[in-house]
Amino acid sequence: MDQLGAMRAFVRVVQTGSFSAVGRELNTTQATISKKVAALEAKLGVKLLTRSSRDISLTQAGTDYYEQTIVMLAELDEVEARVRSQVATPQGILRVTAPVAFGRLVLAPIVGEFLEKYPDIKVDMSLGDRHVDLIAEGVDVAIRARKLEDSSLIARHLFENPMLLVASPEYVKLHGGPREPADLKRHNCIVYSLLRTGNYWHFTHQGKEISVPVTGTFQSDSGDTNLEVALSGLGITALPIWMVNEHLQSGKLVQLLSDYKGDSIPFNAIYPQNRYVPLKVRCFVEFLKEKLAGSTLFR
Repeated sequence: MDQLGAMRAFVRVVQTGSFSAVGRELNTTQATISKKVAALEAKLGVKLLTRSSRDISLTQAGTDYYEQTIVMLAELDEVEARVRSQVATPQGILRVTAPVAFGRLVLAPIVGEFLEKYPDIKVDMSLGDRHVDLIAEGVDVAIRARKLEDSSLIARHLFENPMLLVASPEYVKLHGGPREPADLKRHNCIVYSLLRTGNYWHFTHQGKEISVPVTGTFQSDSGDTNLEVALSGLGITALPIWMVNEHLQSGKLVQLLSDYKGDSIPFNAIYPQNRYVPLKVRCFVEFLKEKLAGSTLFR
């Protein structure tokens, strides 16, 4: 039995929740992956997974084995990557997660250049605004607007993320625009529901920090959706400059309270903290830093 291959298959089954998905990923069949995991269970003498017609779940022994295995495989991959970096180019599947809007507006236009530069890498990108567990879900790099709170992760700063207050010209014509942050209390505000600060928008003006509670008839966990709702004329929203620049230039949106500085949460590339960072991860992060440093999207 190829124990290392069986261990990798087992880890991916846990992360994807599907034997067939892992089979497609590894260019083989669901039955082959199932046999690999069964052989691993036979060798260990314990049941790792409980299978039903709709679900796959870990046994207690499987949970313990999975947690140790992902650490061991990560360290093995990192050692190999470090050795290869001296004689070879980066290679393998790079699993990246990022917010939907960032993936669409920032990553999609430049990923082709990255793959052309590193032809032995394949990118598997998952887009969503929720914060994932990198280790549990087998993610190499997460691009997030957040402050690092987990000591098991490393954050590499990519750029600052200034938020602008915007609305459509039609909304402003009907309801007027706020002259100061306190005026937002009487406006229909489109809120991003994943904000850690809740329904509070924060500003800085002449060295003074201001927090305003906002409410409205619509909120969502998607910046893209909030942008479209604002474009429709429903209300005022706060979005990163790189999401709204195009619409400000075309006149589809107008900036409000421009004398007040909104929140600026740093955008980071986040990856697990291990002794050796895989070469594919290092190359991707350095590529992003280089490309984004010269971009006009964030100014």
